Parts: sequence; C-alpha cells; structure tokens
Amino acid sequence: MALTDQQGKTPVAWRPSLTGLASGVGAPFISLGFVLLLWTLVGLSGAIPEAIFPAPWSVWSATVEMWQNGTLPNDLKVSLSRAAIGFGIGASLGIFLGLMTGRVVVVRTLLNPFLNLLRPIPAIALVPVAIVWFGIGEGSKYFVVSYTVFLTVWFNTHHGMQYVPETYLRAARSLGASRFREFATVIIPAAAPHIFAGIRLGVALAFLSLIAAELSGASSGLGFRLQEARQYIRTDRMFSLLIILGILGASFDYLVNRLGQKLVHWEQA
Repeated sequence: MALTDQQGKTPVAWRPSLTGLASGVGAPFISLGFVLLLWTLVGLSGAIPEAIFPAPWSVWSATVEMWQNGTLPNDLKVSLSRAAIGFGIGASLGIFLGLMTGRVVVVRTLLNPFLNLLRPIPAIALVPVAIVWFGIGEGSKYFVVSYTVFLTVWFNTHHGMQYVPETYLRAARSLGASRFREFATVIIPAAAPHIFAGIRLGVALAFLSLIAAELSGASSGLGFRLQEARQYIRTDRMFSLLIILGILGASFDYLVNRLGQKLVHWEQA
C-alpha cells in the first residue's frame, strides 16, 4: 500500500514501525509470543522427553484439569489471601519504621544495626522457626511473608527519608513551615518515590516468600501444590503453577507501578 504526500505527487511507502511497536504496549506480547513459539517447536521436535520438559499443550491440559477439579481455584484463593495479609502487615510496619529511622536519631541508633543484621537472612531460613513459633497454621505463613516485605519496604523508606535534598528543607523553613508541616508536605513527598519502589519490590518478594512458606507445613496453596506435583513427578502441573505465579506477580507489579505513577506524579515531571 502506498500513500501520497500533501501535494499528491510523491508516493510515500507505508511501513509499520517495528521499533515503535516493540517499545510500546506490544513489547510483552512479542516477547511472550517468541518464547511460546520456541517452546512449541521444542515440544513438536520430541527432543526432550515430556516427563522432563512438557509441551505447551500438556501444560494447558494440566491447568484445565486442576481448574475443573477445584484444586486450582482453592489454591489461588488461599495463596492470594496469605500474600495479601502478609504484605499488608509487612508494608505497614516497614513504612512506619522507615519514617522513624529515617528522621528520628534515637530510633535510628537503636534499631538500624539490628535491622541491617536481619536483612541478609533469607525468608526460607525462617520457615522452621516460624513453624515452631506459630505452628503449621496460617500464622507461620503470615510471619514469613511479613518479615520479607517489612525489611524491603523499611530499607527503601529509610533510604528515601534520609536523602531528602537539604534545599527542600531550607526552603520550607524559610517560608515558616512548622516541623509537622515540613514532615508532611516536604519530606514524605520527596521520599515517596523510594517508598513506592520498596512497595513494588515487596509485592514480588511477598509471592517469593509465600511459596517458600507453603513448601513446608501447608496443606493448600500454590506452593503446596508445587510440592505435591514434584512428589508425583507431574512436571506439566509444575510448569502450570510456575506460569500462574509469574502472571500473578507481573500483574500486581504492573498495578502497583501504575498506582505509583498516578500518586507520585511529580516524579514523572
């Protein structure tokens, strides 16, 4: 198809911009489509046994099977509930304590060394302790998720509060702002991008730590179903559950990112 210029003389070739498509909304679909194509070709070739690397249609069949027998809807509901409650507790505590350690010297002196000592300890290492403290019920799952999210959100909030530009504070004080108003209208908005970065990272880590908690001491949830699939060597179910986890994590990450862009709109300017 050819288009003409404004004078109607020179033909202008119409070519879709692949670069523009790849850098826009179509980028994720191009990437996923490419990977799915490669996966399909590997499945059709039969080079790798299905028991080790299932084909896309086998994974889809396993997903439909788990959905129809009711295990997948129930596991999704249980896991999302655990992740949401654990994330809510951890993020709330992380933001609150980050605000305190970032601006209050006494709190920072008392707690920072201890919190920095906890940061390198992975969530999965706390699973046995959580089971001893809270049993194999929901409490241990909430604890592991909250712990991981708390440390991530706390660190980002603390970092953002500590590195508020001094010029902002001087300008607020020169205009006669009270300490409370300075804190609420200058310090927190300046630190907000760091806080949302911590929340965004915390969403991903909530699912990571949740699966670690559900792999032991659980009788439902996506992590438990993964463990069960491993015991029965159902790699088709394992792939299905891993893909579902990826979709869930990416979806919540996108939603938090969009929310951050709307609420912290001054950062985009």
